[in-house]
Amino acid sequence: MLKTIITHPGGAHKDDFLACSVLLTQHPVAIERREPTESELADPSIAVLDIGHQHCPELSNFDHHQFPRDHVPTCALSLVLQHLGIYQDAREFCSWLEVAEWFDCRGPVDTAKWLGIDRETLGKLNSPLDITLLKCFARQTEHKPGEPVWELMRQVGQDLVDYITGLRTRLDFVAKHAEIWELQNEQGRFKAVFMPRTDPMPDEASAGLGQHIISLGLENEILAIVYPDSRGNGYGMRRFNDDTRLDFSQLEGETDVHFTHARGFIAKTSTEQIDRLKTMLTNAYVG
Repeated sequence: MLKTIITHPGGAHKDDFLACSVLLTQHPVAIERREPTESELADPSIAVLDIGHQHCPELSNFDHHQFPRDHVPTCALSLVLQHLGIYQDAREFCSWLEVAEWFDCRGPVDTAKWLGIDRETLGKLNSPLDITLLKCFARQTEHKPGEPVWELMRQVGQDLVDYITGLRTRLDFVAKHAEIWELQNEQGRFKAVFMPRTDPMPDEASAGLGQHIISLGLENEILAIVYPDSRGNGYGMRRFNDDTRLDFSQLEGETDVHFTHARGFIAKTSTEQIDRLKTMLTNAYVG
C-alpha cells in the first residue's frame, strides 16, 4: 500500500490531476504537490507522478518527461492506467484519452494540427469545469482525505475506472449473446444487431451494443439495434448512428407496436417473436 502520492508543484494539468485521481481508487492517501527527494523516488510506498524523470512502476514512479521527443504521446495518466492493466481498454472506450496525451506531450499547436483543426477552435473547447478544478488542485500544496478537492478527485477516478472495467465486462457479455442479422427487402440489404433477453437481465439491456459494433468493424454495415425493453416485455428498436435508411415511423399502426417516434429513430414492440422482429425491421427499411 502507498502512504503518499507526490506530484509536481506549480500549475496543474489534466494528466497529473487524473493520474492522481485514478491512483486514489487503489490507494486513498494524501497528495503532496512538491519536488520528490531521491530517497522518496527509491521508496515504492511513495508514488511519484508526472515528476522525477523516472518510469519505474515497481518503485511507484510514473513520469514521462524523460521519454524521447519522438516517443508516442504518453502522459502520467497513460502510465498509471498501464500499471493498473486497463490502458488498452481506456484507449478503446475513452476517445478523449489520446487527445489528452497529445495535448500534454505535443502542446496545443501540434495537437490542433493532428486533429485537423486550427488552434483557436481547440481553445473554444475549454470548459470552466476543467479550469476551476485544476486551479483548486494547484492552489494547495497538500490534499488530504475528507477535503473537498481530494474527495472529488477520488470520485472522478472511481467513475473513470468503473466505466472502463464495467464496459469491458459488459462487452464480454454482449459478445457472448448478441447476434448479427442480415436482412433485405426490395430496397436492398442491411444488417442489424440483436440482443436477446437473458436471465438475469443487465440493468441497461442496450448498453455496450454500439461499442460492440465498432469492435467488430461493422459500424458502416449495421443500421439497427434491437434489444429487450427494460420497461416490460418485448423489444426496443432504434437506428444505429441515426441512419435515416431506417424509418420506424413506418410501423405506426401495427397492433404489436405501442410506440414509434415521429422522427422515426426508435420504436417499441410487445412481440418477442424473432421472425416478427425481423419483419418489422425490413418494413422500416426505406433505403
